[in-house]
Amino acid sequence: MDYKNNKKKETKKMANHKSSLKRIRQDKKRQLHNKYYAKTMRNAVRKLRAMTNKDEAAKLFPSVQKMLDKLAKTNIIHRNKAANLKSSLSRQINKMA
Repeated sequence: MDYKNNKKKETKKMANHKSSLKRIRQDKKRQLHNKYYAKTMRNAVRKLRAMTNKDEAAKLFPSVQKMLDKLAKTNIIHRNKAANLKSSLSRQINKMA
């Protein structure tokens, strides 16, 4: 999915001010940005969960952990969600043989 040139049906907003029109444009742009990073995070978590080799998973885990922390810091995901994901992923990696 091309997040840069997303040309879905645009609903016309009844904006009365220049600033509110600008805010609508900014919100749309920010929404696509957040959606991209949230999807990237979900794919990374999915990839890590699918791994069966403990060494490979342990190598990938710090980068996924860093990604989760950054997304929580910028409020793309909730900080508790990030903590829960990190916890469950580390438990899964530790259970691997």
